[in-house]
Amino acid sequence: MLTFEQKLDRYAELAVKVGANVQPGQIFVISAMIDTVEFVRLLVRKGYEAGAKKVIVKFSDETVNRLRFEMAPEQSFQDPPKWHAAELEELAANNAAFLTVLSSSPDLLKGIDPERISTHQRTYGQALAKYRQYQQADKMSWTGVACPSPDWAAKVFPDLPASKQMEQLWEAIFAAVRADLEDPIQAWDQHIERLEHKAVALNNKKYRALHFISPGTDLTVELPEGHIWAQAGSVNEQGTPFVANIPTEEVFTAPAKHGVNGTVSSTKPLSYGGSIIDRFTLTFEHGRIVDFHAEEGHDTLERLINMDEGSHYLGEVALVPYHSPISESGILYYTTLYDENASCHLAIGSSYAFNIDGGKKMSPEELAARGMNTSITHVDFMMGSPETDIYGITTSGEREAIFLKGDWAF
Repeated sequence: MLTFEQKLDRYAELAVKVGANVQPGQIFVISAMIDTVEFVRLLVRKGYEAGAKKVIVKFSDETVNRLRFEMAPEQSFQDPPKWHAAELEELAANNAAFLTVLSSSPDLLKGIDPERISTHQRTYGQALAKYRQYQQADKMSWTGVACPSPDWAAKVFPDLPASKQMEQLWEAIFAAVRADLEDPIQAWDQHIERLEHKAVALNNKKYRALHFISPGTDLTVELPEGHIWAQAGSVNEQGTPFVANIPTEEVFTAPAKHGVNGTVSSTKPLSYGGSIIDRFTLTFEHGRIVDFHAEEGHDTLERLINMDEGSHYLGEVALVPYHSPISESGILYYTTLYDENASCHLAIGSSYAFNIDGGKKMSPEELAARGMNTSITHVDFMMGSPETDIYGITTSGEREAIFLKGDWAF
């Protein structure tokens, strides 16, 4: 049996060599909260071992972040962080590899005025629009991993003694990312190959639309001509493979912006901007959200939808079988990185350029002309369940089962 230190070392190796896939001579940029410092130091070591010429670490602090939302003047939330955007754009243009370590409490901003949060997200989203375009076109390598924090662990395992919560979350993460195996990198190669097999099968079908049916959901999602099903394993502009999310269990594509009709109901809470949105429904007509309701976080959902024009539409449709490792763990993680990989999901906001043929080289205007959505936001929400049926609709109008009772039908 592997020790904690061995599993942690394998996890860091995965993040650096499979996720970001740091190459010799590259700049490696790590963003993280200060309570993850020990894990970040291990990532830095792994980065230099992989040949990075410089590892840049950007720390932030939850308490400091909350104090800003509690005490800073309103005007400060309207000031675009141009210096921050310029730095990211320069690093991306110079082929840096980016890794984000997620550890924030899902309730970090509970009780904060949603308007402040919304203004902050809109301002940052607008300032970082060019960097997001780079990211969504796979100009550079980028990935996200998670690291437990006391507040997050307490949210996930509230019934455990405080002394056991962090330990249990670490073990759950190790299992989800396959770091508890003797050769996690080989296991990931095989996993990505399985996901790619599903993506290839769907690409060969060239479905005109998808029809989702489950309790509270009856939704038709048209797909743009030339759409591409992908999985998180991708290739950057320099031809270097990387994996954008660790863990990942999805295959996904882009919907036609104006081709979504019907109603969808969430199946898991959405942690967004330090607040929880739960038990919500969205109704679409010609792609646009025309009605919505949430039992928890209604105001936060409203501000998300009204972030900009593009946030009234969808940018991603992703398929995840119910019988997959994260789902079968039975753990609700309250972070999208994990919960989206336990459930089929959709994303409010921008599409990924690589989800349409030739999209990586297209301008925003060209992408829009092909039916792709553009927005300063991209927020995944979970809508799959063991009762989810999904049918592919062919160009001739025939219906073929893709998912039945929450799992692949082929």
